[in-house]
Amino acid sequence: MAATLDDKLVVAISSRALFNLEEENQLFESGDPDGYMRLQYERLDVPAQPGIAYSLVQKLLRFNDDGVQRVEVVILSRNDPVSGMRIFRSSETAGIKLQRGVFTQGRAPFGYLRPLRAHLFLSVNAEDVREALHAGFPAARVLVESVKASDAFPNEVRIAFDGDAVLFSDEAERVFQAEGLDAFQLHESSKAQLPLPEGPFKPLLAALHRLQLAGNASMRIRTALVTARSAPAHERAIRTLMNWNVRVDEAMFLGGLPKGEFLREFEPDFFFDDQTGHVDAAARHVPSGHVSSGISNP
Repeated sequence: MAATLDDKLVVAISSRALFNLEEENQLFESGDPDGYMRLQYERLDVPAQPGIAYSLVQKLLRFNDDGVQRVEVVILSRNDPVSGMRIFRSSETAGIKLQRGVFTQGRAPFGYLRPLRAHLFLSVNAEDVREALHAGFPAARVLVESVKASDAFPNEVRIAFDGDAVLFSDEAERVFQAEGLDAFQLHESSKAQLPLPEGPFKPLLAALHRLQLAGNASMRIRTALVTARSAPAHERAIRTLMNWNVRVDEAMFLGGLPKGEFLREFEPDFFFDDQTGHVDAAARHVPSGHVSSGISNP
């Protein structure tokens, strides 16, 4: 039988999102890709240190610990194949079981998300993330300056999502930016019974829900909606999730309060938001990624 990824949660991730390769990347960015490749080869037996998305990947792969392959993580990288050897070796040393990788030697790799049928793409490259989102894949630019994830919940994958332009479309956000808060609240109250259109990360939330239902006795998923919405605009968001037949474990309707301290209490392995100000602030507390979708990212 041919190998397939159809029944798995598939995460595609760049080398720099998984491992801390910032020192090596300085050489690459200086315009010396051959020197970068030589340095990576010289460090072949020096394990790269964990990057910002390391905790998320490590925990997701633990859903396979009982022998059932529920999660597949694939390296999707602009690295050259020689440098790719170090990524695989570093993963093996860390106990992260990776089987597949695509290394494009400087070319944009996002096109390979389609044959991978990826549910998530994490990269440090902003352009690759934008192109992935335009192609219809949940994707986020990993902020390498983020605080690393807490180790307080070793048996839970904890993920936090913004609402508008991330889980949901930017329909309501367009009203807010064009007409202000009062018009936004009226718009959402009048349409409380009407589900919001899907945003770019709805497929990931649905895939996580399926993974949770598939089950693993030693691991679980805990999700949170962390949004600037407040009552009465909360109702449409909740009813939308009910309509999708998915759930989040926690919902925070903050009415414009800064999200960072709330996220610090939730302690996610990753947080996704479409607004750079929110993401930059959150990165001081938790691993964070920018979703360049919606009206806030023309």
